[in-house]
Amino acid sequence: MEPASFSSLLPEQDKPPTPGRQRVSVLLPMPFPGPFDYVAPTNMPLKAGDIVVVPLGRRRETGVVWEPNPALPADFAPPPQRSVDMARLRPVAELLDLPPLSAELRHFIDWVAAYTLSPPGMVLAMTLRLHMRGVPTPSTGWLPVSPLPDTLRITPARQKILDLLQDGTARTTTDIATAAAVGPGVVKGLADAGALKAVKLGPERPFAAPDPHHNPPVLEGEQATATAALHETVDNGGFSVTLLEGVTGSGKTEIYLEAIAACLEKGKQALVLLPEIALSAQWMQRFTRRFGTQPAIWHSEVGQRARRLTWHAAANGSATVVVGARSALFLPFENLGLIIVDEEHESLFKQEEGVIYNARDMAVVRARLSGFPIALVSATPSLETLANVEAGRYRHLILPSRHGGASMPETRIVDMRDHPPPRGLFLSPALTEEMAATFDRQEQAMLFLNRRGYAPLTLCRACGHRMECPHCTAWLVEHRAKKILSCHYCDHTEPMPPTCPTCGAENSLTAIGPGIERITEEARNLFPDARILVMASDTLGGPAATAEAVAKISRREVDLVIGTQIVAKGWHFPHLTLVGIVDADLGLGGGDLRAGERTIQLLHQVAGRAGRATTPGRVLLQSYTPEHPVMQALLSGDFDAFMAQEAAQRRPGFWPPYGRLAALIISAEDAREADSTAAELGRKAPYGEGIQVLGPAPAPIAVLRNRHRRRILLRTVRSIAVQPILRRWLGMVKPGKGVRIDVDIDPVSFL
Repeated sequence: MEPASFSSLLPEQDKPPTPGRQRVSVLLPMPFPGPFDYVAPTNMPLKAGDIVVVPLGRRRETGVVWEPNPALPADFAPPPQRSVDMARLRPVAELLDLPPLSAELRHFIDWVAAYTLSPPGMVLAMTLRLHMRGVPTPSTGWLPVSPLPDTLRITPARQKILDLLQDGTARTTTDIATAAAVGPGVVKGLADAGALKAVKLGPERPFAAPDPHHNPPVLEGEQATATAALHETVDNGGFSVTLLEGVTGSGKTEIYLEAIAACLEKGKQALVLLPEIALSAQWMQRFTRRFGTQPAIWHSEVGQRARRLTWHAAANGSATVVVGARSALFLPFENLGLIIVDEEHESLFKQEEGVIYNARDMAVVRARLSGFPIALVSATPSLETLANVEAGRYRHLILPSRHGGASMPETRIVDMRDHPPPRGLFLSPALTEEMAATFDRQEQAMLFLNRRGYAPLTLCRACGHRMECPHCTAWLVEHRAKKILSCHYCDHTEPMPPTCPTCGAENSLTAIGPGIERITEEARNLFPDARILVMASDTLGGPAATAEAVAKISRREVDLVIGTQIVAKGWHFPHLTLVGIVDADLGLGGGDLRAGERTIQLLHQVAGRAGRATTPGRVLLQSYTPEHPVMQALLSGDFDAFMAQEAAQRRPGFWPPYGRLAALIISAEDAREADSTAAELGRKAPYGEGIQVLGPAPAPIAVLRNRHRRRILLRTVRSIAVQPILRRWLGMVKPGKGVRIDVDIDPVSFL
């Protein structure tokens, strides 16, 4: 629907504004192609960035006063919109008492929308969510009355509260209950008895300022050199990108915390992006030890009230350090001066639904638009980042050795053809013998398998029927502990049937292949006295549960950790000396462009959990293809040589990062409609020197959530931008009924 057509929704009773008023464009957090024009009442002068309420049809919606972005290249700018006559414009209803969005943030939103070919309102929605509305209201605190009522009955719990409040500091009900270790009902009971009086607290400022001078580390040698270089980058200011590359355990976190300290000393805010929510548990301990207080946290599991407080604290500058998942990049910081992207190679920084973007790349854009430094941190940098280093666009700091005298672990490959496990089992005797020796030395071990559940496939021995998701082209994964079959793509679940649904045979359904539950079962049978902890996204309930699991490992209450990719992410377990990778070949199959790169990054990170303190570590890789270049690179520890080989394979065909890539995903509930639209796109595909179109073809997951999916890849040489080509191409095709076309610029996943 064209923006101008909304004038037809104007109710009869609305009178058109009088001439001479201020015309303003308002961008709404909705999937429209651009902003709508309104008129500002004479008593409401508005400027770009103001957050307002406007009528939309018969509703009222929150939006932001917008202006054209002069920084956008002409080919990237959205198409012009029809102008609406001033007499037909409706008035802005209200100016909200919220900090206006800065020009830098507005330009960033426009840039992301143009780059990803997304409606700008949907990018704005990541900044301006509905639960951000409203200034945080003052909360109620309690103080004791004097004298206390004569009839007051004093219990031990009540006395704890009265003793706590003797310092004269008003506290909320929750704070009192937590500090006094009593229930909230005890506080309410004292208030009802007339022993406490209510006082209004000021607007919440929940984030104490981190102290850059609190507990600075003593860094020497390579760590001190890298710290000084990163510190200088922050001191000098201006846009720059630094890759901080260091082997696992080299002290990268401590080094970039010093860059944050330098940023705080300049009176600016810092943002740290982590790929995994669970990572925040141990990371927060390090931060608190360094700065004396916790930072603000931003991710999907933070409650709405806390998110609202963080949003306002970022906007007014009182949250000086924010750590969060990729969406934290869109917070309205008052004075952002540094971004850290930890584990920059992680594919989890890519958002695959809604606005499809890579938070690492967009973080670089935000730093460039606002003119401040950014640091990308990894032990296994992505080929994209390494190519930017090679081209001289990024600075490179390298830490080749572990901190504190720890050595890199010894790596061995267990050839499963020569050392097979017993029939029906999955752990080679070579690995189990190492595990037994590790437990005898009172050391900890880890088993890694990046596959949740008990088994990835269940089939009938009688007729061969395979249990498949009814909504996706994917096998159902058995979760034996819950007695269910689950699809890991659409979350469909169903009970484990007692008989085959095709032939009716009883007790014929058989688990094929291992998942993490099956490896746990095998480990318990082998080592019945071992204390085992399972770490996977469906066994850990969130950051709090993860923090408790990490604490148990650190307290040596665990002998064996069994985990999926969550165990690969930056943990420091000083007593863990053995890592066994159950299926090192997993992830190397299929036609994924980045399969080798992703596998070596993941396995290198997992291996890096071993031997991080004084005791040497050992890593055993179970593989049926030990001659594979990934296995040989892990064995030699020569990550750089592998990445150089990977780059040499991609350059000739201008595959990323030496060319540009975009994917079109055509989906519909009706397969014929999806095929028809995909074929039409294929017929009208662009062509020319340096341009190649691959497809259409069924996607590897051809049906997802009952939608049939087809894929087309557009590939160009690096000097040709894909966005203008895509915009013209998509404008030539009208999708069929119920057909959706999703655009993925710089795809990471090819499913």
